This record gives sequence, C-alpha cells and structure tokens, in this order.
Amino acid sequence: HVQLVESGGGLVQPGGSLRLSCAASGRSFSTYAMGWFRQAPGKERVFVAYINACAVNTGHANSVRGRFTISRDNAKNTGYLQMNRLKPEDTAVYYCAVGRGGGSMGVGWYDYWGQGTQVTVSS
Repeated sequence: HVQLVESGGGLVQPGGSLRLSCAASGRSFSTYAMGWFRQAPGKERVFVAYINACAVNTGHANSVRGRFTISRDNAKNTGYLQMNRLKPEDTAVYYCAVGRGGGSMGVGWYDYWGQGTQVTVSS
C-alpha cells in the first residue's frame, strides 16, 4: 500500500508558476510509475503527465506540453509537477497517482491516489 500527499497548490496570477509535490510513504515508490491528473469543477478527471519508475520516460498532455514538466526524486520518495506560464484554464484540483508498470494516460490504470491540491489561476 502506498499513501500519497500532494502539496504546493494555491492561487497564482496568469503567467505565473507553481511546483506541486507528491510525497509517497513506503519504500516501494521507486518501483511505481507516477502520474498527475486534474479535475475542474463539473468535469472529469483528466491526464496531465506521467513518468516511469526510473524517470527515463515521460509523457505530457497536449494542453500542458512545453509549460509543465513532470519529474521525480526516488531518493526522497517524491514526485513533482513544475507548472509554468499558467493559464486560467489550468484551474483545477491536481492529483498524483502511482501504478505498477511503465505509466499510462488512463485514470483507471493507477492503483493509488492522493487527496489532491487546489490550483487556482486568476488575476
């Protein structure tokens, strides 16, 4: 079992930056792929980015490619989502998740989820 806790969300102006963190419990974090998803009010949870267990392979949604970067530090049992040039449409609750395997864009692929952190982009 893996417990995940997101942090780093908040209110930011358009064009600003935030870095989200996902702290994992247990010693098996390095064996899981990790993903970031987001959910806006009244909408489905959607894929943002994933990274495989050894951080060699990553994938980003078209809507964030070039602005967001996923990374991880297995020694610290922590994953990250660096978000630059934020837009109002990036406003959502952001979730991290982990699963066995190479990573996926699918919500149902992941085994464990955090509780989420709110990101609001507004002037």
